[in-house]
Amino acid sequence: MFNHLYIGSNNMDASRKFYGAIFSALGRETAIDLPNGGIAYPGEGGTFIVAPPADGEAAPAYNGFTLGLQAADYATVEAFYKAGLENGGKDAGEPGFRENSPGNMYGAYLYDPCGQKLCAYAPNVGPRD
Repeated sequence: MFNHLYIGSNNMDASRKFYGAIFSALGRETAIDLPNGGIAYPGEGGTFIVAPPADGEAAPAYNGFTLGLQAADYATVEAFYKAGLENGGKDAGEPGFRENSPGNMYGAYLYDPCGQKLCAYAPNVGPRD
């Protein structure tokens, strides 16, 4: 359904550090540098791109927008959250079960250095040990 997702950044140094850490925690370490100073993370379901806006204007965070990423298991959700916090992200919801999600899934939420909201969810495979 999707070819790519492009998120604008006002600070590519901070974005590279943050996204490099969270994608590494999620097992997606392959990154491609782009001619416009951005970076792309290709995957089988499409490509995630973070880069300066093409029009040269500021990149505002979007209220109501959340990028949901897949995690292999609960430990990966926790690694995503920890990596994000340690690399310039801000807490938007610590790891735990989300009763409002389909099936009460296990997830965590972060804001990236530019204020975009992201989450990682793992399949619900039972109680957290």
